[in-house]
Amino acid sequence: MQYALLIYSEEPTSPSSPEAIQAEIAAYDVFTKSVRDSGALIAGEALHPSPTATTVRVRDGQTLTTDGPFAETKEVFGGFYLVNAADLDEAIAMAARIPTAHYGSVEVRPVIDWNEPAFSGAQTPEAVAG
Repeated sequence: MQYALLIYSEEPTSPSSPEAIQAEIAAYDVFTKSVRDSGALIAGEALHPSPTATTVRVRDGQTLTTDGPFAETKEVFGGFYLVNAADLDEAIAMAARIPTAHYGSVEVRPVIDWNEPAFSGAQTPEAVAG
């Protein structure tokens, strides 16, 4: 089963030292290598800070955009991993090894398998996009 490991933390209010940045990158490199070597890694990316986001809504046929994320929160979505895991427990164990889990949070969400019987007959996002 596929799981999205969604990484949240507070955005820094002041720049980190080069040493702190390198230590964080090194910790992520260790985690990424471990899930890649295990064959569990499907994808993963870090995101630019939340002020670079644009929120899109369509209302009454009009596309509306707003600078920044939809919600004002202390913790912001900073990146993700998409992994294969046998079950939720294995996905949680992976999430607990993500460096940000020690000072932020990692949300674990199962990814819908459109081939499951519960979704038979449903249009996949690819089919809708055409």
